[in-house]
Amino acid sequence: MSVTDGTHPPRLEVFAIDGIGEIAPGDDLGGLILDASRDGGDTHLLDGDVVVVTQKVVSKAEGKLVDVDPDDPDAHRPLVLAESVRVLRRRGDLVISETRHGFVCANAGIDLSNVASGQAALLPDDSDRSARRLRDVFVHRGGVDVAVVISDTFGRPWRRGVTDVAIGCAGLRPVIDLRGTTDTYGRELAVTEVAVVDEVAAAAELVMGKAGGLPVAVVRGVPRAWFGDGSVADDVIRRPAEDLFR
Repeated sequence: MSVTDGTHPPRLEVFAIDGIGEIAPGDDLGGLILDASRDGGDTHLLDGDVVVVTQKVVSKAEGKLVDVDPDDPDAHRPLVLAESVRVLRRRGDLVISETRHGFVCANAGIDLSNVASGQAALLPDDSDRSARRLRDVFVHRGGVDVAVVISDTFGRPWRRGVTDVAIGCAGLRPVIDLRGTTDTYGRELAVTEVAVVDEVAAAAELVMGKAGGLPVAVVRGVPRAWFGDGSVADDVIRRPAEDLFR
């Protein structure tokens, strides 16, 4: 699974695409990304790239914005319940819930950051479909064979801090199954499955940041064996019957 061709040490290149600008409902997000990548000099897309796009700009382009009272800090609370299929935990203002997409996250993924005052951003209806649509733009209009990952910021049980994970993907196998292969000592791996879409999303966030106005990044150099069919909904989300904590 190492990022190498077998003759050189593993190496990845990760860079943000600048110049995309503020996204509004109905914008041609894929076209704007293509134009910005071409205008950036050395940021043009190449075959084999993985384009990581933050959920926020996808939600904006798809019109997943809801008006809320900017003077009421609790105005988004009814939205949290409306976007949840069940609430798992509450503590003070924090609600951990399961969305209809199957995500377990804080406040049903509803976000007030990086949107205009008086608005809240909801998750896309189907982030895997959003990724497929963007990939179609890059492949058919841009002429480049790339994969797409839609990323969002999630907390993690038992660990402090947040990190970006994938909530949608297209053209990239979400999980690489290493069961049946051997480690460096020749022992067979029995349970190892690697969520490479989450690792790619986290790597991309390092160059995008939370407040830098850079909602798109490119991860270059991932093994071609990682490319293929799959979705976050089908391949990453653990079903309740397989989950020891639900």
